[in-house]
Amino acid sequence: MSRLLSEQEYRKTKAFKVKRWYRGEKDPYIGRVELRPQKPFEEDVNTQKKRIHDEAILQRNIYDIEHNRKLMLFSKFYKVISVLFVFTLIGILLYMVSYLPPVGNAANPDNNEVATKYIEDAMKDTGAVNIVTGMILDYRAFDTLGESNVLFIATCTVLILLRVDNRSKKKEEEENDRLYEPKNDIILQKVAFFLVPMIIIFGIYVILNGHLSPGGGFSGGAIIGSGLILYVNAFGFKKIERFFTQKTYKWICFAALLFYCLAKTYSFYCGAHHLETGIPLGTPGDILSSGLILPLNICVGMVVACTMYAFYAMFRKGGF
Repeated sequence: MSRLLSEQEYRKTKAFKVKRWYRGEKDPYIGRVELRPQKPFEEDVNTQKKRIHDEAILQRNIYDIEHNRKLMLFSKFYKVISVLFVFTLIGILLYMVSYLPPVGNAANPDNNEVATKYIEDAMKDTGAVNIVTGMILDYRAFDTLGESNVLFIATCTVLILLRVDNRSKKKEEEENDRLYEPKNDIILQKVAFFLVPMIIIFGIYVILNGHLSPGGGFSGGAIIGSGLILYVNAFGFKKIERFFTQKTYKWICFAALLFYCLAKTYSFYCGAHHLETGIPLGTPGDILSSGLILPLNICVGMVVACTMYAFYAMFRKGGF
């Protein structure tokens, strides 16, 4: 059985010395290693002349743009080619414009049977009073799906380019960002307290009535997105992150785009094969009418609102 060492005996052991070295209290090599002072660097005269000569050649051949003959020739050639390219492009465009049909001709593409079909049969085919909404969410709904996916992909691209991964750096960026904003502006906060709910409610109204009146998912989503941006300017990111984070954005966009894709795929498949979709159009003018247009408007509005706020948040501080 080991005995208890006294303080003086313990200080002589290797364990105590290692402990002091580990804690940084004493370096065992200080005073025990021979230290020789280094000689100051002295450059040889020939080496110094060669270095100065090489720097002069480098400056004259590369960095001296005004007296570099090759760069001057390239600059003149670049200007001439640019002017020729511009005039060539203008000539091609003017030549193509000359082949456009006359304005007001009855045979023009804008006077064909497609526009007549939209105007005369849109309400009967789609159940939507708003012909524009019936066109973009029924006749060409897959185009609108592509546009919504473009918004989501654009947001992902900006997130890859501007995202701040380091949490400490992200917090520092947010604190610095608040220096340029009214952190506790009582006027802005009180105005936003009343305006933000009204803006969001109005955006929801525009989305839900898109098949009955001018509006829809794109315009209503833009209104809701502006409300979120006003909220974050008044109260900061810390408060908005209580209910809207990066994970929230991903799930909303994923669910909205997935529902849109599945719903219209089913609808178009049945229509292409002359099968009944089983989706009632309802009575035109009622809030619950126009088949899938109402839920599709909601999906588009959610994607647009989230995308607007996401762009603002990432350009401002590199994240949500």
